[in-house]
Amino acid sequence: MLSSADPPRRSPLAAAPTSPAAGEVAAQAEAFLLQLQAERGPHRPAPGRPDEVRAQIEATGGYWHTPDELAWGAKLAWRNTPRCIGKFYWKGLAVRDMRHLTTADEVFAAITEHLRLAFNGGKIKLLITVFAPNEPGQDGIRIWNNQLVRYAGYRQPDGRVVGDPANADFTDEARRIGWKGGTGGRFDPLPLVIQMPGAAPRLYELPPDAIAEVSISHPHYDWFADLGLKWHAFPSISDQRLEIGGVSYPAAPFSAWYTTTEIGARNFSDGNRYDLLVPVAERMGLDTSTDRSLWKDRAMLELVAAVTHSFDQAGVSIIDHHFAARQFVRHEERELSAGRITPAMWELIAPPISGSATPVWQRRYQPVELLPNFFPEPGALGAEQAVERGFTRQTPADGSPRRIPGR
Repeated sequence: MLSSADPPRRSPLAAAPTSPAAGEVAAQAEAFLLQLQAERGPHRPAPGRPDEVRAQIEATGGYWHTPDELAWGAKLAWRNTPRCIGKFYWKGLAVRDMRHLTTADEVFAAITEHLRLAFNGGKIKLLITVFAPNEPGQDGIRIWNNQLVRYAGYRQPDGRVVGDPANADFTDEARRIGWKGGTGGRFDPLPLVIQMPGAAPRLYELPPDAIAEVSISHPHYDWFADLGLKWHAFPSISDQRLEIGGVSYPAAPFSAWYTTTEIGARNFSDGNRYDLLVPVAERMGLDTSTDRSLWKDRAMLELVAAVTHSFDQAGVSIIDHHFAARQFVRHEERELSAGRITPAMWELIAPPISGSATPVWQRRYQPVELLPNFFPEPGALGAEQAVERGFTRQTPADGSPRRIPGR
């Protein structure tokens, strides 16, 4: 998006396409560089940068981002993703450039360091580590896990799952390729599965010091600690492809802090996850025979209260849903003043409890797909399972994708 002070011009990249694929890369590269020109001020790309990119695309079908382009592109992708309520802080994202790594061992070592850096003694750091991009016409690095730290789900003969049912398929797949399994308990960290281009997947066990966890207790109910609950200290999304200016980075794990409701009202409460509403309500002495007693609501609220209390006691960064919603609206207003829209999926922005008490409840958002952005990278399980996990692209009413580069 050019500013009013910039005269219209034809980018040299317009002459770049030598094939349909290269033409698409050139078009997206042009839009990205124009966006950096408009937004980066004195840090905008050098005048000869479009010529360099055009030459690389003509020679190889792709091009290599400078460190600044990579860092700014990752920040713009976070700003553009419709799935995150925490985008107010998009400029604070730290970007680790690990594109030079070529072996699975090196990638694993970088991931381990990523987890240590992101934990930051409990002061969670907004951090993304970007590994090598896809080569034109070839597969790239794949991290099979949907998050770097997740708990196993062990299928039982009677159909029950011990642990996290959301990860039962992944647990089965990890065992199929050689994982011997953990303790068989409810909170066994899964191994990482890393697959380099043209190679077989490899299993890696994370060292204990890279897995920060918080034990869950309650500020008023002493029995809550007896439930034996805990959760990992921060989310690290690892199955999203980072797409910047026509270049795809299939391995780019992203860490931030949790919102209390993500753990208490979803991971612990959902019937297809840890399903803890009944045991908590029974411990509270609530009548679970009728919904009119509001036992589900009260149990869910106390689970969220326990998560908030426990993270605060442990000194680990976490935000509540009221604060998160206020910050999101501030982000939206700031973007509007800059002439930009705020892509969002309302069903993911509105919190799962007390939604109508937050300022996002009566707001609606445009279902558009801006670039740069993050997109589903299904990993080992394929596209169907990725859709089941909720990774779908927002589309307009007519069902056709809307991709808008350079906004």
